Amino acid sequence: MSRMGKVLVAMSGGIDSTISALMLHNQGYEVVGITMKTWDYATSGGGKKETGCCNVDSFNDARQAAVEHGFPHYILDIREEFGSHVIENFVEEYMAGRTPNPCVLCNTHIKWSALLKRADALDCEFIATGHYVKVREHNSRYVLSKAKDLTKDQSYVLWGLGQDCLSRSIYPLGDYLKTEVRQIAYDMGYPELSKKSESYEICFVPDNNYRGFLKRQIPGLEAEVDGGDFVLTDGTKVGSHHGYPFYTIGQRKGLEIALGKPMFVTKILPDTNTVVLGEAHELQQSQMLVGGLNMGKYEKLPESMPAVTKIRYKDAGSESMLYSEGDMVRVAFAHSVNSIAPGQSAVFYEGDDVVAGGIIRSGF
Repeated sequence: MSRMGKVLVAMSGGIDSTISALMLHNQGYEVVGITMKTWDYATSGGGKKETGCCNVDSFNDARQAAVEHGFPHYILDIREEFGSHVIENFVEEYMAGRTPNPCVLCNTHIKWSALLKRADALDCEFIATGHYVKVREHNSRYVLSKAKDLTKDQSYVLWGLGQDCLSRSIYPLGDYLKTEVRQIAYDMGYPELSKKSESYEICFVPDNNYRGFLKRQIPGLEAEVDGGDFVLTDGTKVGSHHGYPFYTIGQRKGLEIALGKPMFVTKILPDTNTVVLGEAHELQQSQMLVGGLNMGKYEKLPESMPAVTKIRYKDAGSESMLYSEGDMVRVAFAHSVNSIAPGQSAVFYEGDDVVAGGIIRSGF
């Protein structure tokens, strides 16, 4: 057993996870690599090859790196758990008129759970991934914090990790810029890996066409929901649409309706198959309710506290006040924010630390 301990490293075959594994190996950890197969895109009826975490070439790249450095590598098939939880939730949320964030759900309930289970089976004390994030201890709690490279920071998508996960997690890239990681890959003798591109697509929707995915998942959906009403905020009907599941809050392009001025989706009403349109200012809201909370820095939120709140991954964050209301948090923004989308994640920060996160229930 290594004096540093034994660590199970999730390896997708990409640059970040590969370099994470090699860095830990060089630091003296006993590394075990594992690649998780989450989705078989070839069976879904899409028109593109598997990508990202479902790419057979990436599996081979991960295994090759492990072989070259003398540590074991395994492939873990979690398609069944992934499909029954992440895919079903993805479809259900769109059918409920909300906009889901499947990567958050996958990280929280599938990938890290699978990692911990396999780590225990292999007697690994730690788990590690190539995410750009940090973990530190604060008042006997493990706190998720932003990475050094704020352009790559992934704390927003990891807000759902509990103390059991964070207490055993190592994130080797948290103190590095992406440019530095690429240079490390080059210096380690992986020039091709150093130039490897990244995928920002949902792994099971590699063509970025979630509407097509929904249609394949629910045969007959298109005919069932086609012809719903576009209405204005006052209820005036202004046209017909192709079905409420195929629209998202804030959408402007692809509405196929001309009203003489830019119009946006401001509300989705699944019960009546209605999509509400409005002008840009109608997307502005000053408060929202957030549920499904996971505590981060503190075991319990105070009745009120200031925080910077992010409502989407690329959001810079907005000054706000958090008010505890039972099992929910009411967020009051200092200035109105744009396109609050029920179903998306809200993450609350104190400095670089994640205070808590949850799912947006409604904006107002």
